This record gives sequence, structure tokens and C-alpha cells, in this order.
Amino acid sequence: MIFESFSAGGCRSYLLGCADSCAAVLIDPEIGLIDRYLATAARDGLRIRYLVDTHTHADHFSATQELAQRLQIPVAMYRLSSAPFVNLRVDDGEMLIVGKLRLQVLHTPGHTRDSMCLVVEDRVFTGDTLLMGGTGRTDLPTGDPDALYDSLFERVLRLDPALQVYPAHEYKNRTHSTIGDEAANNPRLQVRDRAEFIAMMNNLNLNMPTHITEALRTNMSGGKTVAQMLARAAATVPFMSLAELRSRVEAGADELVILDVREREAYEEAHVPGAKHLPRGQLELRVNQDLPDPTRRIVACCEFGRISTLAAATLREMGFQRAAALDGGMKAWREAGYPTRSGKSP
Repeated sequence: MIFESFSAGGCRSYLLGCADSCAAVLIDPEIGLIDRYLATAARDGLRIRYLVDTHTHADHFSATQELAQRLQIPVAMYRLSSAPFVNLRVDDGEMLIVGKLRLQVLHTPGHTRDSMCLVVEDRVFTGDTLLMGGTGRTDLPTGDPDALYDSLFERVLRLDPALQVYPAHEYKNRTHSTIGDEAANNPRLQVRDRAEFIAMMNNLNLNMPTHITEALRTNMSGGKTVAQMLARAAATVPFMSLAELRSRVEAGADELVILDVREREAYEEAHVPGAKHLPRGQLELRVNQDLPDPTRRIVACCEFGRISTLAAATLREMGFQRAAALDGGMKAWREAGYPTRSGKSP
């Protein structure tokens, strides 16, 4: 077996490959590590055949859909997953075959109803069902402490004690544990009474994950994250530096349209001298009136440089092929001490 582990802010993902066939499976990939996964697979001579999410993640953004589109390979999840992009729905007791590797599905609801573990050779990938020194929480959508009790004590802990445990989260830089170690030392697994276990899980009082709403929206629906939308927009537009724009403003470059896409209050408080005001929310409706010449050079600016990137990408889609975005935005412009004007649009 060829095995690689990846970490991103406490989230763990895993690449398993068959040395004989060079086929591989990627488990719980995180969207910020896509290039690392592909580079590692290429380095190891592996071709990824399956993408697997052990459950619907609420604390990070899954890369399965993005990678599936790039690689034209299936996304596998337990059959109860609500994600529409899953095209290989597996059931308890079934297997994924990757070369000579056999990954057996073990349905382990509790953290989520679609949670599953994957057992392969000497290890088990436990998702958020069993963590090192802990368990998955049960206070998120479809969580169920009663189901988690059964999954842990009636299923996972009945596996071979020597099996290595590889969870989807680890915050203390430990590489793995074993079923036996967790059974003996995991504090939550020492609470063997069902009622006490359920009471413990119901009273953890944990903070909600930072990006829970966006993560659930994208992981359950297949929609795009804000970061994805910004990255795609940024790949289609050029940028102008603060210093370059300042030099052009000072030179009185009339061929350049500086387009401030913030809301009116922010624009009137302080904007780049000579900037024209057109809020991003009205861009499509007013573009023909306010920007009648599609051959003009345009630099869009906003507060932080994100909305202007989306605006510049939209302008290019509409035919303004000389549209760019200001790198850094008005916040960086002010911090650099560059000149501003206040008041209404000229």
C-alpha cells in the first residue's frame, strides 16, 4: 500500500494507492489542498480512481466535487448523503476495490446520519465517528447521540483492536492511534452506560464551526464557496497595483476609467480621485448607460479587492476586455497614504 496523509487546520485527508496497479483513492479531501493531492499522486505514480467523503462535513469544504469534475471520476458517499453530485452511493458491508485494496464500508451514524468508516488491511478511516481521544459531536444537523453510541460500542469497538485509526480530524499532530488504544484511553469511550453517554454528548456545549453555514450549503448542495467564486474570477482578470494606479491618477490618464463598485456611503466617504461610482449590485443593470464604450480601459476597485475582482470578471464576460481589478482595494490604498476624494460621483 502507498499511503499519504494530509493536514489542513486540523482536518485530515488520506491518499491510498495500490503499489501493483497504481490505482488510488482519496478520502475526505479538503478544497484548499487540491494541488497538493494531484502533485502527490503524480509524484507517487498514482491515478486516483475514487473520491470519498466519510460524511457530510460541516467544518470544512470538501474537494470531491471539484476533483471529480477535473479527473472525471466518481464521488463515493454513504447512500443517505443528500449531496446531488454523489454518483456512487454505497451501503453497509459493500466494498470499493482499488487495485488489490479492498475498502469495506461500515455505516456508523451518529455524528451525521450518512457517516461511515472504511476498513482496509491494517487500518480504519473513521471520519468523525471516532477521533483520537474523542468522538464526533452530535449537535450538528442529522447528529444523534443514541446512534453514535451504537456505532461506537456495537460496531467500531468490535473491530480488531490492532487496527490503526485514522480520523478526519486531529489537532495535536498525532499520526494515528489504534482501536485498542482508543477503547482503553479515550475518555468518551469510558462512559459505557447508554444514558450517561447520551447525556454527556448532549451537554458538551461546543462552539459552532466557523464556516458551518457555508460548508453545509456547499457540501450538501454542490454549490460553490465564496473562495471558489473568487478564485475562478481571479483566474480570468488581470490586476493593477496600487502604485501603478496612483501614478496614472497623478498623470491624469484620461483613458482609464476607475470604477468604484462599493455602496454609495463608502464611496462618498473616500474614493480614488476621479473614480466613477457604480455599485456591484447594479452593474448589469446600468452598464450600458454608465459604460457605453466597451473598448475603454477599466480598473474596478472595492474595499478589500474581492468584490472588484468579481465585478471585473463580470465586465469581461459582458465584452469589456480591458477590465482589470485593483490589487488590495481601498483599504490598502488608504493605508498606503495615497490621495482620496470625498463626495458624489463626477
